[in-house]
Amino acid sequence: MNIVLLGAPGAGKGTQAQKLVADYGVAHISTGDLLRAAVKAQSELGKEAKSYMDAGQLVPDSLVVKLVKERLAQDDAQRGFILDGFPRNLQQAEVLDAELAGMGIALEAALLVDVKPEIIIDRLSSRRTCHSCNYTATAGVDPCPRCGGEMYQRDDDKPETIAKRLDTYANQTAPLVEYYRGHDILKEVDGDRPVDDVYADVRSLLGL
Repeated sequence: MNIVLLGAPGAGKGTQAQKLVADYGVAHISTGDLLRAAVKAQSELGKEAKSYMDAGQLVPDSLVVKLVKERLAQDDAQRGFILDGFPRNLQQAEVLDAELAGMGIALEAALLVDVKPEIIIDRLSSRRTCHSCNYTATAGVDPCPRCGGEMYQRDDDKPETIAKRLDTYANQTAPLVEYYRGHDILKEVDGDRPVDDVYADVRSLLGL
């Protein structure tokens, strides 16, 4: 199972990824988590990424790809992987395809979790994230049920920033849907339903 997860922020991609990881032991590769971990570990790539982040600049695609390749080389990724948060645009998708081909790896599916914008706004504004392990839950869940850490609301989950995030997704990331449709690996699931119903369809679409 080598897949890319697509969908707007708050569509439920992370929740579906967690269930797939629990059931099938594949690696969940979130580029946001990779960047935070690299910076915290003060690795060479982390130091380089931090220099861009401190300057208020986007981390270059080439650096993100290096982090992803490094993560794909780890043992758990040999059983399969779920890429979450990358690629974010067509250029990144083309670079990813080339890098994976060089590693002898092929993407099996691009899974789109499709949810209406008004549902996403409600979801994001009520989402809380664990400071320690990045587990996500709805408001009122505290401490973290996974590790006992403190739950908080991320700045980009606050209502005033959600519209901007959805606009960015529509302009940059949504074209990936057509890119992967053209490669005949796009799988679409209606994410505006109970989590377990969505997951049942995800498993069916992925042939699991």
